[in-house]
Amino acid sequence: MKKALTLFETGDIDSITVGSTKGLCQIHKYLFDGLYEFADTLRKQNIAKGGFRFANALYLDAILPVIEKMPESSFEEIIAKYVEMNIAHPFMEGNGRTTRIWLDMILKKNLKRVINWQLVEKDSYLQAMERSPINDLELRVLLEPALTDKINDREIIFKGIEQSYYYEGYSKVK
Repeated sequence: MKKALTLFETGDIDSITVGSTKGLCQIHKYLFDGLYEFADTLRKQNIAKGGFRFANALYLDAILPVIEKMPESSFEEIIAKYVEMNIAHPFMEGNGRTTRIWLDMILKKNLKRVINWQLVEKDSYLQAMERSPINDLELRVLLEPALTDKINDREIIFKGIEQSYYYEGYSKVK
């Protein structure tokens, strides 16, 4: 939490490459360096959650450039890109926190909006994320009303960071 706040307070967030795999890795390293030895390192093991297997680790190097090139000109396109990055789940831990910041950066750059995560109910979000690989409509309907143009409002940014909407308890898959 402290590192996430520092990322914004210092302005280091402005040096992140928005919408890219490099940017995602930069965020992950900033948040988890010193906590995880694998901070900003793509996972080499397969992981699953609740019976859902994330992208095979063998294909991450191939799929991440494809996700990076996905369009970002509309809310629908940005959410589709976010869903694909969630399916990729490139890190062993910390994907949720990292990709939420990544998502807000893309929204801020392209739509001049961010999500007020305080308005997003945790269980509904988790359920929508679980179903999003099939259809992201539920996720879009959930997140769109929470969009705000208060992109520099410290309270919205920091309260969003505080939210614990991330998946826990991944298991390694052979």
